[in-house]
Order: sequence, then C-alpha cells, then structure tokens
Amino acid sequence: MGQKKRGRPATGESPRVPVRLSPETLARLDAFAEAESLSRSEAMRRLIERGLMMPPEKAE
Repeated sequence: MGQKKRGRPATGESPRVPVRLSPETLARLDAFAEAESLSRSEAMRRLIERGLMMPPEKAE
C-alpha cells in the first residue's frame, strides 16, 4: 500500500493556481478573510469574482 498524500484530495474539477503575494497583500487578505469568517482560499475566490464583475478600466 502506498504512502498517504498530504493535503486536500484532488477533485479533478478545478485546477490549482498557486500565486505569490507580498506580505502586505497577504496581511490584507487575511484580515478580510477573518472579518468575513472565511478561509484564505475562499476569500481569494470571492475577491477575484468581485474584481471580474467590475467593468475593465480603459487605458489612457
């Protein structure tokens, strides 16, 4: 029998997307997540969805 893998089991539904954030951005994300009683991952998903719903800014 093989060794157990760590972490959440893959669902095969959504690709994993690793990102790098500055310490300041991570602190702001964690503060948002805590204020909304969300996990860091769920907070990221919600903030991305909010940003994508906004109209694009026009370049000057």
